[in-house]
Amino acid sequence: MRDREMAKEEGVGGLLLRSKIKIGVCVMEKKVNCGREVFSAPMEQILERLQAFGEFEIIIFGDKVILEEAMENWPICDCLIAFYSTGYPLKKADAYAALRKPFLVNELEQQYLLHDRRKVYERLEMYGIPVPNYALVNREVPYQELHYFTEQEDFVEVHGKRFWKPFVEKPIDGDDHSIMIYYPNSAGGGMKELFRKVGNRSSEFHPEVRRVRREGSYIYEEFLPTGGTDVKVYTVGPEYAHAEARKSPVVDGVVMRNPDGKEVRYPVLLTPAEKQMARDVCIAFRQAVCGFDLLRCEGRSYVCDVNGWSFVKNSHKYYDDAACVLRKMFLDAKAPHLSSTIPPTLPWKVNEPVPPSEGLTKQGSGIIGTFGQSEELRCVIAVVRHGDRTPKQKVKLKVSEEKLLNLMLKYNGGRPRSETKLKSAVQLQDLLDATRMLVPRARSGRESDSDAEDLEHAEKLRQVKAVLEEGGHFSGIYRKVQLKPLKWIKVPKDNGDGEEERPVEALMVLKYGGVLTHAGRKQAEELGRYFRNNMYPGEGTGLLRLHSTYRHDLKIYSSDEGRVQMSAAAFAKGLLDLEGQLTPILVSLVSKDSSMLDGLDNASIEMDEAKARLHEIVTSEARAVNQNGYSECPWMIDGAGLPPNALELLPRMVKLIKKITAQVKLLAQDEDEKLAMTNSFSVLPPYDQAKALGKTNIDVARIAAGLPCGSEGFLLMFARWKKLEKDLYNERKDRFDITQIPDVYDSCKYDLLHNAHLNLEGLDELFKVAQMLADGVIPNEYGINPKHKLKIGSKIARRLLGKILIDLRNTREEAISVAEPKNDHVQGLTSCKARQEDNDFLTKIQNKTDDARRSSSTSEKSLDQDDDDDKETKYRLDPKYANVKTPERHVRTRLYFTSESHIHSLMNVLRYCNLDESLQGEESLVCRSALDRLFKTRELDYMSYIVLRMFENIEVPLEDPKKFRIEMTFSRGADLSPLEYNDGEAASLHQEHTLPIMGPERLQEVGSYLTLDRLEKMIRPFAMPAEDFPPPTTPQGFPGYFSKSGSVLERLASLWWPFHKHSNANTK
Repeated sequence: MRDREMAKEEGVGGLLLRSKIKIGVCVMEKKVNCGREVFSAPMEQILERLQAFGEFEIIIFGDKVILEEAMENWPICDCLIAFYSTGYPLKKADAYAALRKPFLVNELEQQYLLHDRRKVYERLEMYGIPVPNYALVNREVPYQELHYFTEQEDFVEVHGKRFWKPFVEKPIDGDDHSIMIYYPNSAGGGMKELFRKVGNRSSEFHPEVRRVRREGSYIYEEFLPTGGTDVKVYTVGPEYAHAEARKSPVVDGVVMRNPDGKEVRYPVLLTPAEKQMARDVCIAFRQAVCGFDLLRCEGRSYVCDVNGWSFVKNSHKYYDDAACVLRKMFLDAKAPHLSSTIPPTLPWKVNEPVPPSEGLTKQGSGIIGTFGQSEELRCVIAVVRHGDRTPKQKVKLKVSEEKLLNLMLKYNGGRPRSETKLKSAVQLQDLLDATRMLVPRARSGRESDSDAEDLEHAEKLRQVKAVLEEGGHFSGIYRKVQLKPLKWIKVPKDNGDGEEERPVEALMVLKYGGVLTHAGRKQAEELGRYFRNNMYPGEGTGLLRLHSTYRHDLKIYSSDEGRVQMSAAAFAKGLLDLEGQLTPILVSLVSKDSSMLDGLDNASIEMDEAKARLHEIVTSEARAVNQNGYSECPWMIDGAGLPPNALELLPRMVKLIKKITAQVKLLAQDEDEKLAMTNSFSVLPPYDQAKALGKTNIDVARIAAGLPCGSEGFLLMFARWKKLEKDLYNERKDRFDITQIPDVYDSCKYDLLHNAHLNLEGLDELFKVAQMLADGVIPNEYGINPKHKLKIGSKIARRLLGKILIDLRNTREEAISVAEPKNDHVQGLTSCKARQEDNDFLTKIQNKTDDARRSSSTSEKSLDQDDDDDKETKYRLDPKYANVKTPERHVRTRLYFTSESHIHSLMNVLRYCNLDESLQGEESLVCRSALDRLFKTRELDYMSYIVLRMFENIEVPLEDPKKFRIEMTFSRGADLSPLEYNDGEAASLHQEHTLPIMGPERLQEVGSYLTLDRLEKMIRPFAMPAEDFPPPTTPQGFPGYFSKSGSVLERLASLWWPFHKHSNANTK
């Protein structure tokens, strides 16, 4: 026979073979050949390279033979490449392998496991490979009810294991790629369906779907936030693994493609632990060539899917490596007496196209001046206030109705003295049902409501009902109710055995409003777009290039407030040029950190002192304050910025509020009477908050109908103004409450911007009065003078300041670690021994870190427990495969979205830090002209921000203090008055119910040089101490197994492929 000829042939190894080793390729033709273009199918590329060695004969079976011929008639081969794809007869191939006993690259029997996700996870766990937390729901028939499976509004429970949204739902069928992610109501709700790429889509968001599927069997698992990136790992034998990162389909579902139409992926380095996982996956499933999906979350990695036979696309370097590894595998199995040394020059010649590589664009100039072409941007830190919102509201009333008291007991476990918080849709629906039964059906003012207290109580119940019905659907993140017991009595127990306490009165507190408006979302998205185009080198494309090549280390933090979270998501959408709804972007890219970005508790005493002193200054007949010595620094006096006629403005404000309230009351009465004539419980046209989050334009239909903008009805609008009227001035005590001035200003600005079509007489004048007072009151609530502002600011922003210093420190350390190796060697080639020592060291650190993480589990970041740099996922380009000039260079971006309090606090620390006793004699970080502008600015409005950018001078020594320069800027946000129409752009935006965001302003003199060392010195006294934060860990990325030098492939000489069960047969 021809295949048994004894003719000698010389292989590239220089030794003689009796005959070539026959490699059978028993796969569907579509998996072998895709044409003859430069970037053709990986299989064909690798087979051509194997054939070029001269040691192998490639036999391609073809579809006709595989599908129509009996397996006994299939060609005989020494080694077999066979794997399942759609339509492939796996059983037939398995029978052939059992008959002929060739060496199998991928064992066939184990490929059955890959069709069942349950068996895949079982196998992974058997080999100790980390998988996401999961549970199985097995149904024998569609829609079968299972006693161990329950579904609630925001979670599913399987065998007692609870999965809170967001969670993932996967069909058990490995060939079914319809995977669902369900989002919590707190993020807007809805579901995202992931599927195999169709055109430029890989997922679709369905905001109306909130219930899980029941027609089959599914795996439910915890959703692991990966920062919007997926990692695909490709093994070729247990000692070789190549990894590529891509944009995750869970973000916006748009597939990033290059000009050739290929999905954009970039090679990234694997950690030692991940390389061990790759080896274990390869061995566990007995698949030498295998692809699997890796999720990187908070410093740990998990395998979430195993695909079987997979090759990297469009990488000639990978094709070379794969061919060399497979050659070694085949020779070891069938000709172990021959040398498998890789020849100095590989026997094939491939004219590989090399697209021009790109590095980080040099940043020669910044906002504060020009510093030459030797600087590169290293870090961008921004603290941003949320976008335009509806006014925040609160209703307080004492309730004694049994229905409401029973509801309180229902949700607090029957404890008569414990308060209850109602926030979920089920809880709020219960409250609405009870309230509907209690609200008088008759209009207020009739005989039944004659008593003043009863009248007020009925009006408040009506307001509660209107708030709960607002929107036609519950969005719990914007409405929450507290029920606090006030009085108790002793009553006999139902069983007659003794007495028990029973509440008879409780305080109900309903908080609502503060919702991000369509204008707020638009502002945030526009600001993100502005950052993309102006804060990074390369005018927009620079950032997207950085981000797509995984050299942009991005992390977005938000406080716990819904408007802040959604502002962060909308900003991310604009920054990264994403598409679609905000909910998936929020869940994928934004991390909550309430301890860092929420709350004023730490400074509550000092703020109360400031408000008391402020009230004294405003209401005092003698307001003159000694300004001697402060004529050039007017911001140094107590109560700086207050209008001199503040006491005269207050009565005028009260009079104008009453005028507005009277007008809105008439509109509310008309609305209420229309409702009283119907039997329906609905109010106004249904207005879904979740849908509102997707809007960036006004609701034209509501405006045309003469209704208030957004979801607010006239009844709630009246309640808002009535409360302001009552709280601002107590007629009985003849006392003004100046803490209400910001709320009055807030409501004025909101109605001027969003409800100008209602033509409320006197609103323009009220806004002007409120603005004059608010410009003085708001800044002084955060400190009555600079030293007081510094004290309050350091307490509120202490944790945030500490985190900013960590960001800058980590960036500096990373830049230094990148620079130092270049001083030692240019090529970066190290000996195998040194590399192994590095690997062992990093493995120990990784294991230590993993142990520490296992001991603590939390859903939110806590800087007391986990260092930011330790937990964050890092993507490091593999320099051997990435076609990028500077794969080791990164830009770190940290975005912190918060509220007004933290913006004021951070700014106060930056400008007044030199007033601290420990820094006496130091100049302020903020220059004199900026101090003057800040004093005149006063309001830091919606989308105001503070930005710190750090640049590295790559031409100065590492120890030079001028190695790192800091640039500080700020923006007043959308502080343009809604009464200003002078600017054409402003007039156009006003028609859309939004205001433009002011551009950045300098906090330093032009040409000034603020070093990182000086910034740290000035901020450190007010920041969380460094010892409270764990030290940074060793960077995760390090060089992998293969170098560009072919000689390094000789490490494969000791390869042992442990599971070819037919390898001893037919050895030649």
